[in-house]
Amino acid sequence: MSQQHFWNEKFSREGYLYGKRPNEFIESCSDYFDRKKGFLCLGEGEGRNAIHFAKKGFDITALDASDIGLKKLEEFAKYENVHVKTKCIDLNEWNPSKKYGSIVASYLHMHKDERKPLFEKIENSLEKDGVFVGEFFSTEQLNYNSGGPKSIDLLYTVDDFLDTFSSCKKIKVEKVLTNLDEGKGHIGEASVIRVILQKN
Repeated sequence: MSQQHFWNEKFSREGYLYGKRPNEFIESCSDYFDRKKGFLCLGEGEGRNAIHFAKKGFDITALDASDIGLKKLEEFAKYENVHVKTKCIDLNEWNPSKKYGSIVASYLHMHKDERKPLFEKIENSLEKDGVFVGEFFSTEQLNYNSGGPKSIDLLYTVDDFLDTFSSCKKIKVEKVLTNLDEGKGHIGEASVIRVILQKN
């Protein structure tokens, strides 16, 4: 099943699957983000992070494989009277053409063998001193029922990040237990990996 088909099925349901509030960890990292530089949201789906930061005055671009998710993002943006540039693309096919001061992602479902090429694209897309902030389900999420993939190949380890992003300072790469309250899709105790990386 293609990424687009998988996510279109999820986002075709009524309402916003992961709610309309931004990911709490990404929101908590706001001080790292520079409003004068571009802000990229990867795998942004229905737009909860993109809309939040657009309302804060950032110049937002959002990428996602789901045209249905992005249509809901655009409706959400119109309701909030903000503008977000969108592009419907599978991240495996993304060829970055510009650099950003901030790149964020929450819970990207990427197979283990797809991560290194994506991480290289993210690293190369960061401006000097730019930051990549993300929250990802860890392999231990299989022990919890709060959401996320049930395939270990789609879950992450701390080493996935420590062993890559060689040109970035690892400000934070840690596995933590947290309680999620993100729409119907993510509810309850979860094992996640939180990442803050800054381009040297």
